[in-house]
Parts: sequence; structure tokens; C-alpha cells
Amino acid sequence: MANILIVDDDSMLAEMLASHLTRANHRVEIAASLTVGINRARDDAFDVIFLDVQFPEGSGLDAFSHFSEVTSQPEIIIMTGCGDPDGAKKAIQLGAWSYLEKPHVLRDLLLPLTRALQYREEKKKITVVPVALKRNTIIGKSPLMLHCLDQLAKAASSDASVLVTGETGTGKEIFARAIHDNSNRSQQAFVVVDCASLPENLIESTLFGHVRGAFTGADRTTTGLIKMAHGGTLFLDEIGELPEKIQKTFLRVLQEHQYRPIGGVKEEYSDFRVIAATNRNLDQAAAAGTFRPDMLFRLRSFSLHLPPLRERKEDIRLLTRHFLDRLCDRLKIAYKGIADEFFEYLMAHEWPGNVRELQQTLEQVFANAVHHPTLFAYHLPERIRIYKTLERIQPNPAKTPISDDRPILSALPPWKDFKTEVEKAYLQQLLDCAEGSIMEACRISGLSRARLYQLVNLHGTAVIKP
Repeated sequence: MANILIVDDDSMLAEMLASHLTRANHRVEIAASLTVGINRARDDAFDVIFLDVQFPEGSGLDAFSHFSEVTSQPEIIIMTGCGDPDGAKKAIQLGAWSYLEKPHVLRDLLLPLTRALQYREEKKKITVVPVALKRNTIIGKSPLMLHCLDQLAKAASSDASVLVTGETGTGKEIFARAIHDNSNRSQQAFVVVDCASLPENLIESTLFGHVRGAFTGADRTTTGLIKMAHGGTLFLDEIGELPEKIQKTFLRVLQEHQYRPIGGVKEEYSDFRVIAATNRNLDQAAAAGTFRPDMLFRLRSFSLHLPPLRERKEDIRLLTRHFLDRLCDRLKIAYKGIADEFFEYLMAHEWPGNVRELQQTLEQVFANAVHHPTLFAYHLPERIRIYKTLERIQPNPAKTPISDDRPILSALPPWKDFKTEVEKAYLQQLLDCAEGSIMEACRISGLSRARLYQLVNLHGTAVIKP
């Protein structure tokens, strides 16, 4: 007999469902609202929760974590009145056991309920040993970050290939290193292959190595990166940038762990574990024919997606304190105080460059205020202060039309002036995110090298690296 909670504001359906489950010898309770349901889930130990999506007070999917994180950790089956592919996708990503449409819920519930209860019984018998992760460089305690750490622990305990995804600056290489450091390969090499910067004519030689005399200029035998990773981890950074013509060759290496150095006569073997990272959507690339689907399947035995900083702003305080304390330690000076307003400005910013942009911003702040014992919002870069200031400015009532909702045209700046200011702000932020690298700036923005230099000269932005 299972203890089941139905959270649904449709009283007729809830009663029918409860009656159906009671006849199957289960103990059933009904909650007609999200608030009541959350409180009941916290007060009692339920095995399964049937959770509706639409409530007058909000979405059941948005409240999912309130149900899943209670002490009893129930299995959750989502119910909805109409099919919604995005809702179904979100439910599964959140950890729902199943997703049922209400018109068929009475007909379809027994199989997913039975399997959920079987899974729950087996889960109780499994003893999970707490893992003390080595995570010195991974800062954050937000729910999203804790979920990522849980995934990291699972990935580290296996030897499966891992695909780490996320926007630029979210810390993909840091997580890849953490997976390696917490695995049974931690005493062996962690070899980084930057697929975006490999010269196309030297890719095979760099990866597989070559023997003396294999080509013009090969005056000695060279060990490739794959052999260097023997016993350890091969980290393929920006795997989405790997040229198409090398993908087929490399796929066989991933499958067989065998390769032949350029000019060699026999194959060699390397026992390596693969971790790949990308900020691209490889599913779209595979559909477009620019990335091999079979290679994607081989790389994605285990997936780990890192959220952007704007989705885990709760971690900004911890990250800020960590970066500033590290800077103080480096210069052997006293730790700095931080004004509340300083954090308010940081929290208001969207951080398109993610943690990397935050770190670079704080390094800039630190350099400008190195002799100040306390950091204030005034010490922040202009772009962040302007963004926060404009957010605070309320529309002028005197300029608000009474008769209709159209804006007063005289209150708008000339298009040329507005365009120039926006271009300049974007360009400065782009260069900060790219750390002054023209290649990285072009990749992020989609601008050509010539156009980027043209904008730099036009707006007088700092010179960028080649």
C-alpha cells in the first residue's frame, strides 16, 4: 500500500482519481491548492504525488522543487489538462516520473504508478555513500548549482563519456577538471584539446602524433595528445568547432581507443576517458549536417548542463567574496569590506559573460580600488552603474500622454545617437567578455574581423588582441 497525495483544484477529477486509487488499496489525500499541497507534503511522508500543472495561484511545474525536496522525496507524476510539449519536457528535466494528460489519466495511471512504486522500493535498498567532492574552484550553493554538483558526483563515479554544455564563461573546463579530480583517474594526466584553436593542417599530428620523416619538417618523432592522456582524461574543449573531415577519424578513436601516428605502420592503444565541452547546440548542428550525429551519441553518454549566472544569482555574493578574497591573498593585503549597494548593482546585471565576466569585472574593480578598505557601487564599471541607474528611473508623468498609449516622440533621442550609444556599450561588454581576444569576440558576436575593427576604431574602444 502506498501513501499518495493528489494536488489538483479540479475537485471532481481529484475525487474520481482518489476513489480509483483507494480501491487499489492505496492511502490517498487530496489538496485543492499548491499551498495546501506543499504543506501536506512537508507534514507527511508520501510515496507518490499526482501534481496538476494549472492553478489559480501559479504553475505546478514552478512549484515542483517544493514537492521533490521534502523529506520523503516522493516520486512525482505530472497531470495536465492539455498536451504541452514544452511542459512535458520541463517536467522530465525537473525529475518527474511521468507526465499524464487528464483526459486519459484514469486509463493510463496504473502502469506509471506501479513502476514508480517498484523503483521506489528498489531505491530504498540502495545504500548511497556520501561523496566528499573536491570542489575548491566551484563556488555556489543555489539549487541549480547543487544539482550540477550532484550530477558531477555521478559522472565522476563512472567512466562514461561526458558532454558538458553551457554558455561561454559558465565554467565548463572547471567542471571537467573536477570530474577528473574526483574520478579513479585523478592521479593520471588531464589533457586539454582546444578544438577551436587547432590548426586544421596539424590536427591529426597534434592528436595522434607523428614519426620522424612523416612529412616535411618532421625531423623527430612526436607524441600526440591522445597518447599523453593514456590512463587519464582527454578533455575536448569546444568540441563543436572540430572540423567535419576530422570527426569521422576521431570517432573511431573514441570507439576503439586505437589510433595510428602520422607516418606510422602500426596502431597504438590509449586508455583515456573523454570529457567534451561546448557552448553550441550540437543537436541543431547535427540536424544541419555540420556535426556527426554518431559522434554526438558517443560523446553524450552522460550530460551535464551548466546554468548561466543570471539563473543562479543567489551565488553572486559567494562568488564575489571568493574572487575578492583571492585577490587580497595574492597581494597579501587585508580583506575588503563590501557595501550592500555594491551587491545590489551586481545582482541587477544580467552577466552575458557569466562567471568569467563577473571575475574580470571584480579584477577591474580591485585594481581601481586597491587602497580602499571598502568597495562601493561607485567602484563598479560605468556600464553596470548606468544599467542599474536607468532601472531605477521612473517615467516622467509630465511626458506621459493621457489620451492614448503612444509615446511622445520628442522624448526619444535621435536614432543615430541611440544606435551609437547601444553599439558602444555592447562593444565594450563584448571585449570584456572576450578578454580582448578578437577571435573570441568574433565568435561570440558573429561579427567579421574587419567589421569588429571598424567598430573599435569608430567608438574608440580599447585595442584588442589579435
